Amino acid sequence: MYDYSYDLETGGILLNDKTVITSKEPRPVYAKELDYLGVDSIWHYDKQQDTPYMWAEANHYIYKGLNIFNVSGGTLVEKPKVEVTYLKNESGELTNKYALEPGTVLEPINIELMCKKNRDILDIVEQITVKKIFGVYKKYQKQLDCFHVAFSGGKDSIVLLELVKKALPRSSFIVIFGDTKMEFPDTYELVRVVEMQCKNDGINFYRAKSHFEPEESWHRFGPPSRTLRWCCTVHKAVPQTLKIREILEKDDYVGLDFVGIRAQESVARSNYEMEGYGKKQKGQYSHNSILDWSSAEIWLYIYTHKLPINETYKKGNSRAGCLLCPMGGGKGDFFQYASYKNEIDNYLKIIKEMNARDQGNERALNSYVINGGWNARKNGRDLTIGNQRYFEEIKDGKLIIRIVSPLTDWKEWIKTLGILEFNYNVEEIGDEVRIIVNESAFGRNVTLKRKFKQVFKKAAYCIKCRACEMNCRYGRLTFKEGLKIDDCLHCGQCHEIESGCLVYNSLKMPQGGTIKMKSINSFANHAPKPEWIKDFMQKGNAFWTDNKLGPNQIPMFRKFLKACGFIDEKNELTKLFNLLVRKGYQSPIPWSVAFVNFSYNAQCFWYINNMTVNTPYQRDQIAEKLVEEGVSKGDTTSIISSFKRFCEIPFGSVINFGTVTTKGNRIEYITRNKMSLIDPKAVLYSLYRYAEECGGYYQFTLRTIMDNEINSTGISPVKMFGFEQDEMESIVQGLAAKYNDFIDASFTHDLDKITLRDYYSSNDILKLFEEV
Repeated sequence: MYDYSYDLETGGILLNDKTVITSKEPRPVYAKELDYLGVDSIWHYDKQQDTPYMWAEANHYIYKGLNIFNVSGGTLVEKPKVEVTYLKNESGELTNKYALEPGTVLEPINIELMCKKNRDILDIVEQITVKKIFGVYKKYQKQLDCFHVAFSGGKDSIVLLELVKKALPRSSFIVIFGDTKMEFPDTYELVRVVEMQCKNDGINFYRAKSHFEPEESWHRFGPPSRTLRWCCTVHKAVPQTLKIREILEKDDYVGLDFVGIRAQESVARSNYEMEGYGKKQKGQYSHNSILDWSSAEIWLYIYTHKLPINETYKKGNSRAGCLLCPMGGGKGDFFQYASYKNEIDNYLKIIKEMNARDQGNERALNSYVINGGWNARKNGRDLTIGNQRYFEEIKDGKLIIRIVSPLTDWKEWIKTLGILEFNYNVEEIGDEVRIIVNESAFGRNVTLKRKFKQVFKKAAYCIKCRACEMNCRYGRLTFKEGLKIDDCLHCGQCHEIESGCLVYNSLKMPQGGTIKMKSINSFANHAPKPEWIKDFMQKGNAFWTDNKLGPNQIPMFRKFLKACGFIDEKNELTKLFNLLVRKGYQSPIPWSVAFVNFSYNAQCFWYINNMTVNTPYQRDQIAEKLVEEGVSKGDTTSIISSFKRFCEIPFGSVINFGTVTTKGNRIEYITRNKMSLIDPKAVLYSLYRYAEECGGYYQFTLRTIMDNEINSTGISPVKMFGFEQDEMESIVQGLAAKYNDFIDASFTHDLDKITLRDYYSSNDILKLFEEV
């Protein structure tokens, strides 16, 4: 809500009455974190853990308003590098004087005085939020079955619970702690304290746990990864939903969940709304009560109201969550491992045991763990449990499905489809089930075809994780005494799970890239033409009032220019556009950057993920791929035609994106080419875009980006441009030598590592092109 500055008198934070959209997310730094970083060899301080000494903003450590040191790098077993800062003179040049002289005795923050100085503004923040919570309660009080606080044991949920307690009657809501059984040990102590407080306050506090122990689920699903986060469903969402059903004795309850999400935490969360329906969980309301709070306000509120603090924050951990979360990495992994080595070692052991590719090679196994290969997993290819149970093929117009040693009865799962108006043949021979159906039986109903396949995927892989039971709001599907489906309403919600079954999704064999179907046909029949671009370059903003485009072509062209980064969301010209004008229409430099941006358009994303470089595809092959993914036949024509248009503009004519072979006016073959780049900075820019799209994943191995196995929403430059491994290694080494401020790279046997600076962004890389 409010901006802040650092108060020299207290060493703390001082809010002011200026509102801000973004925050640097400061957090307090205690002695234990300084010890882990080895700062006690530079400055002196008491080893007490009651009061913090300074603040951290990302990689910057600030003592009484001075940025006294920064950190960079860090892995699970490698301490981040501490870089002591120097003062600058009036010209902005570094002097020989430290920002804080080594040997200085650090003083703790004066918490009491800091809180006193912030009390008035903090009271306003509290009052506004309490009114919002009470307002949404009154709005839905007579409509819903329950209100509950989602409690995690982190700082945000501590504040959220306190605010809800102040806003609502104690008997009007319940508190649910979603115990994944993988929480930090310090979190359980904090939960014990809060649970006792709730009991004393007359508030019902419940713990929701999965029926799986983590060791069992990891061995059955495979270790979770950035793209295969089955753990959130199995160990959090399912237990919480089933617990509330148990409490209310009602399967189809409708409730409102008070959630401690804040917009400042990530780019994705900055787009959240305060109130939503079906956003967090289908069929349920949610209220992000502290959405617009900053971490400065969170910590001031905790200190002011003397709320309990999870000790994990005092050990350098910026979040309280699961041990060895696949979304972690970098210095975050270091602090977790330093804090909870024994507990994390149990999971590292599982990861190594299940890595089928590197068994017997301890060095490779260590690299797989340390450099993040494990959390880049996208399928079951390299797991020791990756044996396929489900197979399908199209032969002579027939869909043939085989499932081997199915774990549940397909006859139960088929009930979810209702009465089928086509025939299919099922043969059961030994431990194998074989299903044959005419492809034409599904007609144009691709949804029915998908669900039909999912019936057998579920039968083959289901281990009773109860995700399907959670999705069934009417209690018709249960695993209480084995799988049982009675009086199914055919709502289809049990099929609204990744690939129909979380286990199948986690263990499936690679089939090529996919994307979320959010309109692959981005440009209809109006993909850009060279003359549009040349005219726009000449006229700039005047183009929109002086052009020959039709009413349907203008919005499509705007969409293209935005996707490339030539205009921003307000339709204003960007620096990249200015670079294009300065360098010229045929310059590969601006078009290379534009292509990196354009790759994240859904249509281009599909081309990249579904077309192997230098492989000609028949028109009908591409059409079949698109239809299989739910695209209408009409849209497939537009998507294929658009490819030809993209090859005619500088994407194809200058940087060699693709080629098209025609026969008359009909496209016969389309080919995505290995691209030509004149400036390696485009690769640096693509690496930063990749890191950002993958949720802030700034450290990875060359093998990881070669396989594009970090996150399905990110595109590695290898896949984007069609590079070979030796080419990519050479480019990265050259970038590291020339732009060391932005990237480090080391290639030593199996321990290759590429590290970006998480305090820079892709926008910072764009500034390098301004120098060209």
